[in-house]
Amino acid sequence: MSSGTNSASASPHATPDTIRLYYDDAQLARFSASVTEIAGEGRIVYLDRTAFYPTSGGQPHDLGTIAEVSVVDVVDEESRIAHHLAEPLGLPAGAMVVGQIDVARRIDHMQQHTGQHLLSALLTDEYGWPTVSVHFGDESSTVDVAGEGLTLELLATIEQRVNTLALENHAVSVSYEDASTAEGLRKASDRAGTLRIVTIEGLDRSACGGTHVARTAEIGAMLLRRYEKTRGNSRIEFICGHRAVQRARLDADLLTRAARPLSAAPHDLPALVEQQQSRLVELERERKASPLRARRLRSAGALAVCAARCERRAAGAARHHGRPQRGRAAGAAAHRAGRLRRAGEQRRHRWRALRDRGRYRPRCRPTAQGRPAERRRTRRWCAQSRAGRRGRPRLSPLARPHPWLSRLTHDHRPPRCSTNTRPTR
Repeated sequence: MSSGTNSASASPHATPDTIRLYYDDAQLARFSASVTEIAGEGRIVYLDRTAFYPTSGGQPHDLGTIAEVSVVDVVDEESRIAHHLAEPLGLPAGAMVVGQIDVARRIDHMQQHTGQHLLSALLTDEYGWPTVSVHFGDESSTVDVAGEGLTLELLATIEQRVNTLALENHAVSVSYEDASTAEGLRKASDRAGTLRIVTIEGLDRSACGGTHVARTAEIGAMLLRRYEKTRGNSRIEFICGHRAVQRARLDADLLTRAARPLSAAPHDLPALVEQQQSRLVELERERKASPLRARRLRSAGALAVCAARCERRAAGAARHHGRPQRGRAAGAAAHRAGRLRRAGEQRRHRWRALRDRGRYRPRCRPTAQGRPAERRRTRRWCAQSRAGRRGRPRLSPLARPHPWLSRLTHDHRPPRCSTNTRPTR
């Protein structure tokens, strides 16, 4: 404990130091004290002694009541401790009051703090990772160590090892030694004078002013939740005691609720999540590629229909001209059948080449009936305007050549509508 004067006091004389009862008895929950000073319109109270631990060394402050008034904050002012109340105390200086510590909060802080000492000692002795900084939070605590190469498998090994050490039930003691003669400290202290040394029997000796359990078994279970890299160090998140049990129960409930819609056990949930994620990626890829695939299929279908039509017409022409013919008619039939066959082969070749290169282009948009309206119009337009496009005059129905003769000569399209007109040679 340090001593000194409070220059902010209204009294010209030195104010008395506050005796810190938690130094020697961390489990003290109820105490009596005398009010030495009141400030802040009765909301800040100074006592001659106190069991309330102030925010210091990374450990949060205690909560409780003084004279049935709630304590909302405890501040360390070097030699004195200020107790901030929720409302004015209503008592003058010199009055005797009774203080009550929130026992559940105190025990939780004791478990976290002693657990950190045990974890830091293990990381330093067995892995060579000294502790850089410590933070104690309301939900979880963290310790930063100067070490790299930490993995999930190694974190699980450290967790098992530190729980084994805690179950060995090592004694935790407090002693006071001079800073110049203190030896065997895990981390050298830069303070002068008397040091408060917290010793875990056979494992650790550290200068610390916090509250600790009497034996390591009182720490309870230790859970190392995760790790991360920060500023060249490794930060490990841990929780101990009752807090670890509550967190494990909450995690189990969350896993059960997440696995219920999938009709799976909680231990099967990681594999199912990976499968669902892969499926979502695949569906998203298919969704982006579906317009291009639809265009390719439509173009491939159009080319296949044209090739099949040419093939059918070539086969029909061959059957029609299969009977014995003479002279010019026989030569024209053979030439016609070969030309249609070659046209079909060329169309199939072009369709396959475009299919392999992926350069399909739709000719028209499909209608509700599934057949392109523009394609239906194309056949009639070709039949009606073939002569006009080639610069040949159209003939009246009476001047048309015989259909059998026209098929032998040049036209490969059978008459499909009344407006189909064919020129003569």
